[in-house]
Amino acid sequence: MSKPMSDFQRKFLARGTGQQLYTENEFNEKLSQKMAEIMAVAIDTSKTAVMIERQACSDMVKETGHLDLAESILNRIPTQRQ
Repeated sequence: MSKPMSDFQRKFLARGTGQQLYTENEFNEKLSQKMAEIMAVAIDTSKTAVMIERQACSDMVKETGHLDLAESILNRIPTQRQ
């Protein structure tokens, strides 16, 4: 296993390439943050897709005249309805 670079070494090497160099821990931390952001967007998108599908099902049931059933479809998980 190689010895971790000092701050001086990282800055010296970064100057030559014009890029920021990260330690493994810094990289893993940033990667974890970005993965959490991606998961938050994915969860929100999934919730939106479920609500769109639920609304479409409710609209189809309303056409049959079952208004109570259509409303119960929309209110299946009330906290998701906005």
